[in-house]
Amino acid sequence: MYRRKELNEMSLEELWELFPIIITPHRSEWEKWAEDEIQIITDMLSVFSPTVTHIGSTAIPRIPAKPIIDILVEIGDNNDFITIKRIMESNGYICMSVSERRMSFNKGYTPDGFAEKVYHVHIRTAGDNDEIYFRDYLREHPEAAHQYGLLKQSLLPKYKHDRDGYTEAKSEFVRKITEIAKREDGDTL
Repeated sequence: MYRRKELNEMSLEELWELFPIIITPHRSEWEKWAEDEIQIITDMLSVFSPTVTHIGSTAIPRIPAKPIIDILVEIGDNNDFITIKRIMESNGYICMSVSERRMSFNKGYTPDGFAEKVYHVHIRTAGDNDEIYFRDYLREHPEAAHQYGLLKQSLLPKYKHDRDGYTEAKSEFVRKITEIAKREDGDTL
């Protein structure tokens, strides 16, 4: 009898095959999904007084996006990442990476593929939030948002099963826009 592999037993290539990059037209329900998950995360981590916000392409109206809700959670410098990791994992999130000042979690990935709602949660120390500059700039500059949407769609054929390559191929555009946004906001680079 065949036993289906669990996600943690799969190679990166198997995971990329099971979870290809999919880009869809913007969906109005993404904002509500983000609001609901933000409330859940805020409640779960309330002892850490997090600042929680919707980031990524699903937070930018009118552009195509991967149907994955990105959420940024900012916490103070002196918080206990070990406890935060335990709380997140006990509430159904899968830890994808941990460093001294950052953690990332996924929710909505199953051995059968994507669930209806998929989340990437980025936990950072307060102020590590360049994604907000990028999001806000694209919200305020529809032509730049349109260009970003075109870039993402142009990369799909080559990187459909290579998330790292896809992210890297977008990085120069993201970096330039973030620098412009920070300059306009008066931040130093």
